[in-house]
Amino acid sequence: MSRTTAKPMDAIALLKNDHRTVEGLFERFEKTSAKSAKEKIAKQVCLELMVHATIEEEVFYPAVKGIVEDELYNEAFVEHDGAKVLIAEILDGSADEEFFDAKVKVLSEMIKHHVKEEEQRDGLFAQAKKGDVDLEGLGVALAARKKEVIAQFTREFFFDAKTRIVIYTLSPRRAPSLEPNRLE
Repeated sequence: MSRTTAKPMDAIALLKNDHRTVEGLFERFEKTSAKSAKEKIAKQVCLELMVHATIEEEVFYPAVKGIVEDELYNEAFVEHDGAKVLIAEILDGSADEEFFDAKVKVLSEMIKHHVKEEEQRDGLFAQAKKGDVDLEGLGVALAARKKEVIAQFTREFFFDAKTRIVIYTLSPRRAPSLEPNRLE
């Protein structure tokens, strides 16, 4: 009996998979009317984006610096910073607040723009593919770091809206699960 192991995703496939996950969560948010469900979905979106941004900023972007256009590279970081502001506000808020849905909608639009810039024909991913980047090795590194970040982010924490930093605490507040399509 031969054992076959699944080939690990290359870096771009892994990041695109994350994009599809978040897009699906945004769609669920839009179709949901119950405030408690909207809040859980929104917090799940935020956690997925926090993990994704962390692995992109720590692993993927440094690997493609100098290979992709400086303008795209720099814009990616600025777009992440803009999203982090809304993520912090959403995580610190509740669905009962007046602008909660609007914040999630604007975050969705920001992420759609960011994804388009990464995935379009001459975008960041296409430029990385054309460059001398070991996308398979980078995919392994991204997957490993993602596993670590998920473990870190699912501990008790809060997100400081001013500094945009996750702070670990002993508070009873728990993060939702980061398991695909599972909300606590």
